[in-house]
Amino acid sequence: MLKEIIEDTKKGMEKSLNSLDMTFKRIRTGRASPALLEDIKVDYYQTLTPLNQLASISVEDAKTLAIVPWEKSVVQDIEKAIMESELGLSPATSGNTIRVILPDLTEETRKEFIKKARSEAEIAKVSIRSVRRAGNSQLKEFLKEKRSEERRVGKECRSRWSPSH
Repeated sequence: MLKEIIEDTKKGMEKSLNSLDMTFKRIRTGRASPALLEDIKVDYYQTLTPLNQLASISVEDAKTLAIVPWEKSVVQDIEKAIMESELGLSPATSGNTIRVILPDLTEETRKEFIKKARSEAEIAKVSIRSVRRAGNSQLKEFLKEKRSEERRVGKECRSRWSPSH
């Protein structure tokens, strides 16, 4: 039971850290990364579908992402989804390939991304504290039950094998 509590607490904390890691990967840093486009959903036959399920996304160079859709008919839908996203990116299409060139970061956008990163880090801290608090309370409850069980067994043993019997 003790190991289960510890393992559950570790897993909860690791989930929070993994979530933070994924969020950091989605924050634009000036370098091209396919993770930037993971949150983009494309209207594909009246269904919002993640972009990575409709096309392959690769890094062409430090500032360019190349998107190659598996179906030619979806190229315009992908372009539209990228333009409407909150990333502020402008796709350029040449044939079947959509290229997204990442603009240089301005001081203002850099500060905005730093603010977002700090906010996400704080959310992760709160989540980890919450998981730790829950684990500690489970642990205290377990130890409390164990002590009361030990007392009960001790009393039973003393009453059974006491010299007055």
